[in-house]
Amino acid sequence: MSSTNSQIILASASPRRRELLQQIGVRFRVVVSNSEETPAPGEAAVDYVQRVALAKARAVWQRLPAHEPCAVLGADTEVVLDGAILGKPADRNAGLAMLERLSGRTHEVLSAVALVYGEVEVLRVSRSMVGLRSTTPQERAAYWNSGEPSDKAGGYAVQGMGAVFIKHLEGSYSGVMGLPIFETAELLRQFGIDVLTGSRE
Repeated sequence: MSSTNSQIILASASPRRRELLQQIGVRFRVVVSNSEETPAPGEAAVDYVQRVALAKARAVWQRLPAHEPCAVLGADTEVVLDGAILGKPADRNAGLAMLERLSGRTHEVLSAVALVYGEVEVLRVSRSMVGLRSTTPQERAAYWNSGEPSDKAGGYAVQGMGAVFIKHLEGSYSGVMGLPIFETAELLRQFGIDVLTGSRE
């Protein structure tokens, strides 16, 4: 599907998603979608993550030169508590408030991944449950001051220092990071890309 060495295009600037694709040996290049999305009134969180993942992939596909078609991967990950999407904290106060809301609670992480190639669009969603232990104001402040939570959905990173707060995780660790590997590999297989052998049908 592509005249380049890349097997797919990643429509995301996320270093976590790049790391996870590299982990499974996928050859890709990055084209950031710059797709700005906000939940519509009354939109369910699971519908929102699917819509955003598809929108990112579609936006990049539409910008590709006609002579260089390549499947585009878009993804979106959201932290959901009591049905509300927490998103990324706007500032320190918002970040500390998110961590306080999550303290001692179990929340849901939804991670959608989409592959787009012309009119062919495939989509999968990963659902994970993450339980955080109770945290103190001092711990939350110290964590925020580390700089790690500022650009993370829900205000924490499962793969970083934020792991010290996590009591249990049921579901996809990579999905909580930002790209569910199982679901991604399943989609790639539909496009003839075998991540285990590196072959392409």
